[in-house]
Amino acid sequence: MAIHFIKLTDSNTSVVEVFNKWENDPALKVLTRPNKNKSELERQEKITVDDLSKRLENQHIFLIYLDDQLIGEMNYMVDPSHLYKKEPGTAWLGITIGESIGRGKGIGYAAIQYLEEQIKESGMKRIELGVFEFNIQAQKLYQKLGYKEIGRIEDFTFWQGKMWNDIRMEKFV
Repeated sequence: MAIHFIKLTDSNTSVVEVFNKWENDPALKVLTRPNKNKSELERQEKITVDDLSKRLENQHIFLIYLDDQLIGEMNYMVDPSHLYKKEPGTAWLGITIGESIGRGKGIGYAAIQYLEEQIKESGMKRIELGVFEFNIQAQKLYQKLGYKEIGRIEDFTFWQGKMWNDIRMEKFV
């Protein structure tokens, strides 16, 4: 089992197709995007090659491969407006293990460590992320990696008939 990471430098149709598959997977979209209500949760989204190109202007995206199969993506932005603590020089981290074959094998752990190293090499000292309160598995992973809770945003996302908080965490690298 070989895990490797490749920085995405330009948009292409094959990556867009995979991202659209993950974005609309009912098991994943509850974990990766906030939804205000049931209809938002159920909506289908479709990004285009142009959308991904625009995303690459503000995000550093890395593809996660298990052997030769694309199984996920991780990314970071610098100083986005949605930071909980508005500290300049902060990276906002995101990760999606889109294929079930990649879950529960330590790939997320290895991927975040790799991304943290990329962030550190770029000169940033602080990372912030958000995790929905029902995503206990991700919370445990982040805590294991040294992230600490810094606050909560109440009623942030809809799932299973109710609103859930977003837990904001930080780590200094």
